[in-house]
Amino acid sequence: MSKPLSLLFAVVSVLLMCATAISMSFNAWLAILFGILTLCMIGGGFVVKARLRRQNENKG
Repeated sequence: MSKPLSLLFAVVSVLLMCATAISMSFNAWLAILFGILTLCMIGGGFVVKARLRRQNENKG
């Protein structure tokens, strides 16, 4: 995975974690939503990394 792409996933994940933490004091349902979005973003990063690595192995 390229550095800019991994930085994008990291920054967005951290922002979603911050949104989850802040929303815990306001609304539980919003916190759950942000928590699920955070997990999906982190999982999506791993999926993209695995697909790109598999693509590079098949080429070389």
